[in-house]
Amino acid sequence: QVQLVESGGGLVQAGGSLRLSCAASGRTFSSNAMGWFRQAPGKEREFVATISWNAITYYADSVKGRFTISRDNAKNTVYLQMNSLKPEDTAVYYCAAASRFGTAQAMGGIYDYWGQGTQVTVSS
Repeated sequence: QVQLVESGGGLVQAGGSLRLSCAASGRTFSSNAMGWFRQAPGKEREFVATISWNAITYYADSVKGRFTISRDNAKNTVYLQMNSLKPEDTAVYYCAAASRFGTAQAMGGIYDYWGQGTQVTVSS
């Protein structure tokens, strides 16, 4: 059974940092695109960042320069380093894996495995 488990969320003040982790089990995703998405209350899920099999990255404009996605294929884990956090970054953050694609993907519909989400709350 394939599972993606996020961790690292929490409450932080504006300007602070958090590092999210997403550990995959049940199969390896070293050849696949991985992504982070988020959903704030009352809003639709939105793309945050994605990383290809060979570590090419792509970010939403709202997080560019503040967030960094990375992966450790030996650990089957993807990370999201979030710096200079803003109250508008408050959301549930989801990790996702695209089993049919190796290139970076920004469309949520491409991903077929999702984690359960981790809450990030940024206070002003």
